[in-house]
Amino acid sequence: MKNLFSILFVAVFAFANAQETANRFFYELTYSPSKDSLEKKNKEMTILDITKDKSIYRDYLAVSQDSILKVEVEAMQKAGTFKDLSKSIKQPKFSHVITKTYPSMDVSYADYILQDKVSYKDDNVFDWKISGEKAKIGEYNAQKASTTFGGRNWIAWFTTDVPFQDGPYKFKGLPGLIVKVEDDAKNYSWELKGNKKIADYSAESYSEKLMKQFGQGKNNLEVNREKFEQMYTAYKKDPFGSIRSQLSQIPTDAKMPDGTSMSKMMKDAEEKIKKHLSENNNSIEVGNTVEKAKKKK
Repeated sequence: MKNLFSILFVAVFAFANAQETANRFFYELTYSPSKDSLEKKNKEMTILDITKDKSIYRDYLAVSQDSILKVEVEAMQKAGTFKDLSKSIKQPKFSHVITKTYPSMDVSYADYILQDKVSYKDDNVFDWKISGEKAKIGEYNAQKASTTFGGRNWIAWFTTDVPFQDGPYKFKGLPGLIVKVEDDAKNYSWELKGNKKIADYSAESYSEKLMKQFGQGKNNLEVNREKFEQMYTAYKKDPFGSIRSQLSQIPTDAKMPDGTSMSKMMKDAEEKIKKHLSENNNSIEVGNTVEKAKKKK
C-alpha cells in the first residue's frame, strides 16, 4: 500500500528534534514481487532501528529521502509556490512499519490504507529449531535455525556477537541478532549489510510527520488482524473506494496551484496504486492467516 495520495498535498511544517539514540541495522532484501513470475528478483534496502525500548523495521527509502524532501518543501515555502514532488521523491516499495516493544517483544504491524494508518497486534510465537550448523555470514559468526511462519518455511542465521534477540520484518526470538533469513523457495531473503549509530533519532520520518499535517495517516486506527485483512482486501479491489463519494464532489475544472488538473492527478494516482498492487502480489505471508489461526485452535 503506497502513499501516493499524500504527495498531492505537500507543504511545510515545523517539528521538534528528537534526542533519542538508535542502532540502525541495514538489511538487503532480495524478493520476488510477483507470484506469476517468481524468477524476477528485486532488491531493496530495509532498516531495523533499535532503541532502548523498541525496534522499528521499515523500507529504508521511507527515511533516506528526508533531507531532500525538507529542502524541497522549504524552497516551496520560501518561493510561495507549489511543486509536484512525485517527480523528485520516490515512493517506497514497502510502506509497512513493524514495531517490537522491548522487553516483551510485542509486535505491531502498521500500514497505510489510502488516507488511514491502520495497525494490528501480531501475537505469533516463533517455534525455532536451532541447529548445530554454523557459518560465517558477512563478518559475523552465525548459527542456523529454522521455523514455519506465514505459510512459508524459513531458514535463519543468527549471531550472539550482537546482543539483540531481534531481526528484520517480524522475525525475533533467537538468542542473538538475525543476520540472514530466507524462505526455502527464496521468495524473500534478508541479509545484514551494515550498521551504524543514529544520534537525535526520531521514530517518525520527516515525510510521515509532514503527511500528518494534511490527513495522510493522521487517523491511526488499531484493529484486529482479521479486520485489517478485510480492509486491505477491499483496498486492493478498489483503492479509492473509501473516498469515491468525496472525489465526485471535486469540480471538473479544479486545478492544483501549478495548474495541473486535479481530476487528472487523482486519476493518475489511482492508476499508479492499481499498477503497484498488480505488480506486487507475492506477499511475505501467504494464504489467509486469520483462518489458519482459527483452525489451529
